[in-house]
Amino acid sequence: MPKPDGSGEGAAALLSAATSADVERALDHPVLDARDVAALLSPAARPHLEAMAQRSARLTRQRFGRVMQLYAPLYVSNECVNRCAYCGFSQELAIERRTLDLDAVAAEAELLAAEGFRHVVLVAGEAPRTVDVDYLERVTARLAPRFDSIAIETGTFDDEGYARLVRAGVDGLVLYQEAYAPDVYRRLHLAGPKSHGGRRLEALERAGRAGFRSLGIGALLGLAPWREEAYALALHGRELGHRHWRSRVAVSFPRIRPSHGGFQAASPVTDADLVQMVCAMRLALPDADLVLSTREPADLRDRLVPLGITRMSAGSRTSPGGYGDESGAGAQFEIEDTRSAAEVARMLAAQGFDPVWKDFDRAFVRTSENWGQPPLTPACELAK
Repeated sequence: MPKPDGSGEGAAALLSAATSADVERALDHPVLDARDVAALLSPAARPHLEAMAQRSARLTRQRFGRVMQLYAPLYVSNECVNRCAYCGFSQELAIERRTLDLDAVAAEAELLAAEGFRHVVLVAGEAPRTVDVDYLERVTARLAPRFDSIAIETGTFDDEGYARLVRAGVDGLVLYQEAYAPDVYRRLHLAGPKSHGGRRLEALERAGRAGFRSLGIGALLGLAPWREEAYALALHGRELGHRHWRSRVAVSFPRIRPSHGGFQAASPVTDADLVQMVCAMRLALPDADLVLSTREPADLRDRLVPLGITRMSAGSRTSPGGYGDESGAGAQFEIEDTRSAAEVARMLAAQGFDPVWKDFDRAFVRTSENWGQPPLTPACELAK
């Protein structure tokens, strides 16, 4: 299959071959091609990081102004049938398992609403018998009067499942590929539906056809060399944006955090690496939301605010029932930024940004059964 730059070269070759001159040319181009993206992610770009940051900041202000959307993850279940080497919900781990009933979900939601949140992401492991489409429809119906945007970060569903969820009022999907390198993906996903990497890429295609307003993607940083993963992520975001132009692409940058099971990152990502990735991604995907979670330390999150981030979580808990019970039992991973939502909002205001609790109303959602778009080319194939 031809590579996106038409040269037949793979990601590793493009990244290693990039020069300082290539980086300077990329910074002069208003629209980046695949070689430009590789140059900005390459080792040759590190001395140009300040110039990248300045251009990224300007571009973000042009496209998004000085607003920052705040959201909260709402964990509804930590049951999971997958065995993933890095995940605190992995099926074989001896953790306290729980799926919240509707009243428990509503109680968690009320705590978040009282803090000001109007955007929530329902998070669950892959548990087909408990967290199915019927369950998520019921949860969405219960929460809809209190929240203006409800997204899901769960296992995958078929075309009809996603269509039903859109009709129920779910407007966003978050589905990380975790690792774009096929060999790394196979080594870390040991059993369960998630062991089939192509299934997740296909699910995003189905979600795009279903009409989700937002399609969220990401690579779990630390599983594989970050430059190649970021390159694949950028290509994936571009293709999703091209094929599903009615949906907004959102790109996340989650780094591995300590969790039950003690998994250690094979390819650690430094703060400087993350800054370079965020700036390069903004220049590669000018209109994408860039998302930063509470996995990251407070001081780094504060510094990244002006450089390209447009969406942040705050006051997060990563276990079912975690907002009402802060013991952390059954958590997926440890968070790093433990500030409350109000504290994060004050930080944003101090930097001259407007913390936005609501920027969308589901009354604006319009969907169709089939947008007639061609199949998505797997990004892991494009990035080889």
